[in-house]
Amino acid sequence: MTSVRIPPVLRQSTGGAKRIEVSGSTVGEVIESLVAAHPGIAPQLLDGSGGLNRFVNVFLNETDIRHLQALETPTADNDTLVLLPAMAGGSAGPADH
Repeated sequence: MTSVRIPPVLRQSTGGAKRIEVSGSTVGEVIESLVAAHPGIAPQLLDGSGGLNRFVNVFLNETDIRHLQALETPTADNDTLVLLPAMAGGSAGPADH
């Protein structure tokens, strides 16, 4: 099983869980298992075609999957997958000094 760390912004879709153990032999399968168990997280992770939203960063054991084999990256027992949706915001006006 792969442990998926859920950031606070996504926890409302996982019943408040901070970490979820799911099965899958690749990063893509792990994400599919996570979505199957918690369908409410799908709109935050996946785009309209079912692929990973480009604003979501995924790390396997602290390495960005874009530097590995992306969603085809193999996973093993005791791996940790971290989901980090990009955050945006800030002031619309000039910076305060």
